[in-house]
Amino acid sequence: MAWTAIDYDRTDAVATVTLNRPDKLNSFTIELHRELAAALDQAARDDQVRAVLLTGAGRAFCAGQDLSALDMAQVGDTIEQHYNALVRRLRTLPKPIVCAVNGVAAGAGANLALACDIVLAGRSATFIQAFCKIGLVPDTGGSYFLPRLVGLPRALALALTGDSVTAEQAAAWGMIWQVCDDAMLLEEARALARQLATQATQALGLTKQLFNRSLANDLDTQLGVERELQVAVSRSEDCREGIAAFLAKRPPVFKGR
Repeated sequence: MAWTAIDYDRTDAVATVTLNRPDKLNSFTIELHRELAAALDQAARDDQVRAVLLTGAGRAFCAGQDLSALDMAQVGDTIEQHYNALVRRLRTLPKPIVCAVNGVAAGAGANLALACDIVLAGRSATFIQAFCKIGLVPDTGGSYFLPRLVGLPRALALALTGDSVTAEQAAAWGMIWQVCDDAMLLEEARALARQLATQATQALGLTKQLFNRSLANDLDTQLGVERELQVAVSRSEDCREGIAAFLAKRPPVFKGR
């Protein structure tokens, strides 16, 4: 497929997906949504891909919706068909997703990052719940992820004021995993993605599912889910390899099966 709004590259079992509208701060259009969905689906289907790295081209990660390309009469359909579908695709993709936030992540762009599995940010990055600035409410899962990451008081204050959060604040509050020097961000994110790509892919995918389901379950229900998924992954080739390697006191060689 010829990409125009994203770049897609597979190297070392890592699929790197780069939002590529730098002149528009990688803001969302229908075309970008469609290409991003297709890229994530391709990464999910490709057995050679065992981790995904998501980032943005230029000086921003993603400035949210391109308002010049938004039909307000169709906003409900746009959210359901594109933004909600994107969040569901990210959360159910059975491989780890590393997000490298370079520059501003605003509105849907901020919440796109929060929907990923591990988020690294450059020191100059900022996160902004910009919806209130244009008379809208948070979407793209922001009202779900943000309170769970930083607590309700901070989440609500950020959504009501639209104040920006620095990368250092985001890390201190538990919104993201790590802050990197800007010049090292992609290198460190790629190294992390490559490391994840050497691990037991099925176990990592089921770990995502396990934590997703925990957010709606009580303890007893979640204990049952742990049992269910542990039984499923215990039958994998990688689990057999991991146990054999542990007993032989050697590093495991996982194949993603």
